Amino acid sequence: MTVETHKETLGFQAEVTQLLNLMIHSLYSNKEIFLRELISNAADAADRLRFEALTDDALYAGDSDLKVSVRFDKEARTISVSDNGIGMSRTEAVESLGTIARSGTRKFLESLTGDQAKDTKLIGQFGVGFYSAFVVADRVTVTTRRGGLTPEHGVRWESAADGTYTIETIERNERGTEVTLHLREGEDDLLESWRLRNIITKYSDHIPIPIVLKDGEKDNVVNRASALWTRAKSEITEEEYQEFYKYVSHDYENPLSWVHSHVEGKYEYTLLLYVPGRAPFDLWDRDTRRGAKLYVRRVFIMDDAKDLLPSYLRFVRGIVDSDDLPLNVSREILQNSKVVDALRNGATNKVLGLLEDLAKDSPEKYATFWKECGRVLKEGPSEDANNRERIAKLLRFTTTNSVGETQDVSLSDYVGRMKEGQEKIYYLTSDNLAAARSSPHLEVFRRKGVEVLLLTDRVDEWLTVHLSEFDGKSLQSVSQGELNLGKLADEGEKEKAENDSKQHQSLLSRVRHALGERVKEVNVSQRLTDSPACLVSEEHGMSVHLSRLLKAAGQHTPKVEMILEINVNHPLVKALDAEQDNDRFGDRALILFDQALLLEGGQIEDPAAYVRRVNALLAGGA
Repeated sequence: MTVETHKETLGFQAEVTQLLNLMIHSLYSNKEIFLRELISNAADAADRLRFEALTDDALYAGDSDLKVSVRFDKEARTISVSDNGIGMSRTEAVESLGTIARSGTRKFLESLTGDQAKDTKLIGQFGVGFYSAFVVADRVTVTTRRGGLTPEHGVRWESAADGTYTIETIERNERGTEVTLHLREGEDDLLESWRLRNIITKYSDHIPIPIVLKDGEKDNVVNRASALWTRAKSEITEEEYQEFYKYVSHDYENPLSWVHSHVEGKYEYTLLLYVPGRAPFDLWDRDTRRGAKLYVRRVFIMDDAKDLLPSYLRFVRGIVDSDDLPLNVSREILQNSKVVDALRNGATNKVLGLLEDLAKDSPEKYATFWKECGRVLKEGPSEDANNRERIAKLLRFTTTNSVGETQDVSLSDYVGRMKEGQEKIYYLTSDNLAAARSSPHLEVFRRKGVEVLLLTDRVDEWLTVHLSEFDGKSLQSVSQGELNLGKLADEGEKEKAENDSKQHQSLLSRVRHALGERVKEVNVSQRLTDSPACLVSEEHGMSVHLSRLLKAAGQHTPKVEMILEINVNHPLVKALDAEQDNDRFGDRALILFDQALLLEGGQIEDPAAYVRRVNALLAGGA
């Protein structure tokens, strides 16, 4: 049968061209990784064929013995990696090889630092491993045919990484894909059987289908060709665990830790889950979560089974293999399955247990985890009420006692060193650490030596809503509601506060009148020792900080009822109290309010009017 070749020369997507340029200049510090990437892609193609064949057995076309083949030709100076997996159609070849269909690619390119060692580590996070072939090859040829299509729908794709590629329709009898690398000068050491065998054994021994190395007329299976997670833990080396992590995560660094467990009982399943040593690039993108791979009786089902782990553990990578789910399980079935509920609870418990062990036995490793991924745990108390107490113990914070910006104080640490008579865990939310440390709300706590949690992550506002107490101690914002220090306040201070409030009722009324609807109340402050004024929100109302975060996200928020607290012992407030001219009094009261608003990170409604009032005050002083 004559085949219409329909050959085209097309240009790469701009991001691919930039990426290939990096590859050609040896962005990969370890060149042998190209073979791991190509074998990994081939194994993925076999997994996808198995999955699609669950509902269409005809895709096997009599060839269900899935494998990856590697061969080399010294005379032609080529290395070929082939598979009999799902293959690609012409359209899929263009989409998969001519473009990078990942929204994170631009983020990746923007993340490059120019430091080859650092940039190398970034590549794996973005699923661009195929292009590593150009580290050792100056030309790459891909021939492929998708399962279910007839031989005349074969495709040949070829590029010399010169900004273009050719694609044509060919006749191909075999289903699957073959990638042929035409090696660069100086890469002939790869054209040795022992060399390729060592690379495959080192990086791909865990691949659960046979990897066949063709050496002349001989076909040798190089890997164990069994799912690593099905083997006994005592038989698996640390290096094998680490290489399997790199396979499932596309990360180039070793994991921080992992848990491998086989569970028997009402439901039987195996899990192998990893905590990474660095944050996945899309960690804060909740809509494109990637997580555990789901297998059913060693058959791959889906790549990102979101229902197997809660969102706050989305940094976890690995596999869950169930013996109790049907092979034709769908996402809809997953969402309504008691088996999945059991898998989710089991996996969650194992990961939390792993983190607890790290925190207890390897504090340095846990500090690394917290710096990279830990902050997403702060979403846990709102999502997982059953594990709220366990999650709370794993959280880390910066406090007024901390040096620098390190978040290293646990709630247990805080409670353990609370002052005698202290009944609450005090915290302050702010946009950044510098603003938090200089907040006037901390003045009385500094004077009394009381530690305060400084919460500067966006998620902290939601955390404090759902984590209202720990170890029997309630959490109390220092910027909301009336300050009640309980036993920390002596009787003399309480009496003085009451007297100050009574003696300055006239001043409070005048300020309240001058500010109008800007504030709900004006009170004498017990918080302030050095500053003239501060703004406080109602105890059970929305905080000023949360309102600002919601507005920045485009959300409509109700008006925050603010309370102005003034320090009647401050010279500015004393001068305000002595002012008899109503206009000047109003201007000074508004200056105090606007300054307090600025300290809260708020925005002044009329900056020009504020500047005019300050200038008038300065001129009057001069």
